[in-house]
Amino acid sequence: MLRTHTCGQLRKADVGSEVTLCGWVESKRDHGGAVFIDLRDRYGLTQVVVGPPEANSALIDEAGRVAAESVILIRGKVTDRLEGKINKKLATGEIEVRSDHFEILNSCETPPFTPSQSDMPGEDLRLKYRFLDLRRSDMQRAMVLRSEIVKTMRDYFAEHDFIDVETPILGRSTPEGARDYLVPSRVHPANFYALPQSPQLYKQILMVAGFDRYVQVAKCFRDEDLRADRQPEFTQLDLEMSFVDSDDIMGLIDGLVARTAKEVLGKDITTPLPRMTYGEAMRRFGSDAPDLRFAMEIVDITSVAKKTEFRVFRGTADSGGFVRGIPVKGAATKYSRRQIDELTEYVKGDFGAKGLAWFRVEDDGSLWSPISKNFDDAHLAEIKELMSGEPGDLLMFLADTWDVTCKGLAGLRKRLAGELGLIDPKELNCSWVTEFPMFERDEESGRWNAMHHPFTAPLTDDLPLLGEDPQDCRAQAYDLVINGSEAGGGTIRIHDSKTQSQVFELLGIDEATAEDRFGFLLNALKFGAPPHGGIALGVDRWVMLFAGLDNIREVIAFPKTQKAADLMTEAPGPVDKAQLAELHLRTAKVK
Repeated sequence: MLRTHTCGQLRKADVGSEVTLCGWVESKRDHGGAVFIDLRDRYGLTQVVVGPPEANSALIDEAGRVAAESVILIRGKVTDRLEGKINKKLATGEIEVRSDHFEILNSCETPPFTPSQSDMPGEDLRLKYRFLDLRRSDMQRAMVLRSEIVKTMRDYFAEHDFIDVETPILGRSTPEGARDYLVPSRVHPANFYALPQSPQLYKQILMVAGFDRYVQVAKCFRDEDLRADRQPEFTQLDLEMSFVDSDDIMGLIDGLVARTAKEVLGKDITTPLPRMTYGEAMRRFGSDAPDLRFAMEIVDITSVAKKTEFRVFRGTADSGGFVRGIPVKGAATKYSRRQIDELTEYVKGDFGAKGLAWFRVEDDGSLWSPISKNFDDAHLAEIKELMSGEPGDLLMFLADTWDVTCKGLAGLRKRLAGELGLIDPKELNCSWVTEFPMFERDEESGRWNAMHHPFTAPLTDDLPLLGEDPQDCRAQAYDLVINGSEAGGGTIRIHDSKTQSQVFELLGIDEATAEDRFGFLLNALKFGAPPHGGIALGVDRWVMLFAGLDNIREVIAFPKTQKAADLMTEAPGPVDKAQLAELHLRTAKVK
């Protein structure tokens, strides 16, 4: 090694030692005849002094000219810092290295930004110069955290007898909800591989093959619209087990959550993690990934709305809609009319709500708003009781369809919690949502779609509903929710061909299409397939949540932008005509 120690390693006990350090020049200060350099690597920072009597004037001049972010090597003796100069913010703050040898290993041109500057540039510039951005301590901590989480996951599953099996990246295109990334075949003209959206089919085949417990840290690819917590290529901790039910898998992941929280963050998580059904989550929170770090639960007042003379409430209730609201504790004086108008535009613009009704609970316990004159005192009292309203509360309501009230109130609940400071950023709240619907209607075609994937097993009690009423059929499906984000999802799989055929029929997948797309799996299921199920945990999202961040690009070394572009390598990019010809392809402009 060129160095004897890292820049975060030396302590007071090392005083008197001769050491060699290598790293990047974070900053330098010329104190008139002596140059002080803060030398950085990923382990920390050490103050280096290039000055007399150890260094001659030529060496001091060279140190004075070195540019920030240059890579240097220094040799010298570890000494105590002068009285009053100790830096308690640094682990190495009690010592400094007096250098008698200074060597520039690689000088740095003027960078577009430096890792230590406080006012960072926009994300596009950071992504273009990602090699500089990754030198920042925040980014390096995120990468170390990611490594620790993945190691903890691997160790945990190794202790539980799981076998790590790699599955193919080049596979067959199968409908899994999002668009595939396709790879043209040179050897098989006009045919394409698909990058895996998940290892779903392969891991089921591994269960048929008798591997019993499979795990993999898997790369997955989905060509879908992006957002702050989604990437076109992402990493899953993927697992599958035979001879299990939902409780077995959720219990196993409970242990992983507790282990990871303890080893990585030093937090104690009580297990088993709380569980609620999909129906309960939508009723209480309007979301299938509810944030349980704060209350503000949704209350249904449709029964009262049917009795009032307020046309918006009464008309909605009489037409089969819902009137639901959230009590915002102590917020009556915190929101002005102008601010409430802004919230109204928010639920209208983002969620398609028709409007936002509200009441303030006055000091005398009465309800007041511009619409309160349309309500009898008895109905106002009933609304207040249902909402558990107390003086100083702000009660907010949407009158609309079930879906709009769910989405609108879930969004409003999240926004208000942020504005009112109700969320503890250090809290890690983990729970399960279970018993999702098997199917959801496509609004355009009216056809059924699988809410998870076509191989999800229905609840045993709901098997008859496949032929009678698919809308009410519930799945053996479960999602892990951390701080209001889906952090993993899984299902028990269909392992008999009769049920699989029924599900395919409901999804509009005929026998020929099923055989063409999934023939290899359907064939495997005929040869002694065990009951099995699994789950996929989003590694990127776990790291983001454990780090207390809200942008998944901050925990991926080389992420894509929201337009799926790599600004550093300028991918995707054009290829020459010879490459296209080899792949039997040509490009065409689409009008």
